[in-house]
Amino acid sequence: MRIATYDPGLTRKGPGLLLRDIRKDDPQVIAAAQVIAAARPDVILLTGFDWDLRSIALSEFRALVAQQGHDLPFWHASRPNRGLPTGLDLDGDGRLAEADDAQGWGQFTGQNGMAILSRLPISAVSDYSDALWRDLPDHIMPPTLPEVASIQRLPSTNHWDVTLTTTRGPMHLLAWSATPPVFDGPEDRNGRRNHDETAFWLHHVPDAPFALIGKMNLDPADGDGRPEVLTRLNALVQDPEPRGDWQPPQNGVNAGHRGDPALDTAVFDAAGPGNMRVDYVLPGHELKIIDSGVLWPSPDHPLAGAVEIASNHRLVWVDVVPYPSNEAMAPQARSRSSAVTQ
Repeated sequence: MRIATYDPGLTRKGPGLLLRDIRKDDPQVIAAAQVIAAARPDVILLTGFDWDLRSIALSEFRALVAQQGHDLPFWHASRPNRGLPTGLDLDGDGRLAEADDAQGWGQFTGQNGMAILSRLPISAVSDYSDALWRDLPDHIMPPTLPEVASIQRLPSTNHWDVTLTTTRGPMHLLAWSATPPVFDGPEDRNGRRNHDETAFWLHHVPDAPFALIGKMNLDPADGDGRPEVLTRLNALVQDPEPRGDWQPPQNGVNAGHRGDPALDTAVFDAAGPGNMRVDYVLPGHELKIIDSGVLWPSPDHPLAGAVEIASNHRLVWVDVVPYPSNEAMAPQARSRSSAVTQ
């Protein structure tokens, strides 16, 4: 079973604009579909995908992926916290109804949301997106006004437990897309929220095979986040450390990074943090890891142009089978993974 996560950059500055671009065959949209089809996931979490009430954009994008040769007929999407109005002045600037005043930063409801596309049926979804930050055990929420604490949700986008139906029983994907741990002040509000969005899963692990999956926006070695939460996850999950086939020259700010560049999953402005590892698939211990990778081909690879055009993020994939492993599945999984890099 191939599990993948990917921020395809399919978010726009206004409602309906993504659907417009899908329908006019925008090159960036087509490139994102090509990347997903090339990876051939059994299930993929899309972060950075605009939500609409009837999921029309998602339906039409799924059709584009199918046109590229990979059908993912099952899907889930629900309203994200991004752009969801609170009616309060969360950033204290004296103005209401701004992007900073939403439950998660967003210029409109649904901007930069999430979606699941799957080859396997989805049997259940537990949606924790309305969980209050103050209710998380041992949270590190900064001091805030009571009226803010009473409504401030923890997930900046969504937190989902998505149950897939497999031939070996239920498989859970614990999916989320955290706020970047930057763009705040000395109170480190975003850094604290980023930490707690990941820490949430320490208290919500199912008694079944699972994988943590999503855009954690947290590099274990570089950047401004609080990587200690990753240490707390170590008892629950395995890190396959997916690696790309190619990395850009490690100059400029990247030259000062401590982390292994082969693990990076996103290209950020050289004037900012540089390239980092921010997208993860972390299987639980009930799953045997067969293979893994970051879809980052060399510049002369036929897929390189689509990867570059689609997004500044790279698709991350991990092949797993549940224990006890069926050895008959392992060669098939290996042959499917090799198709990505050949």
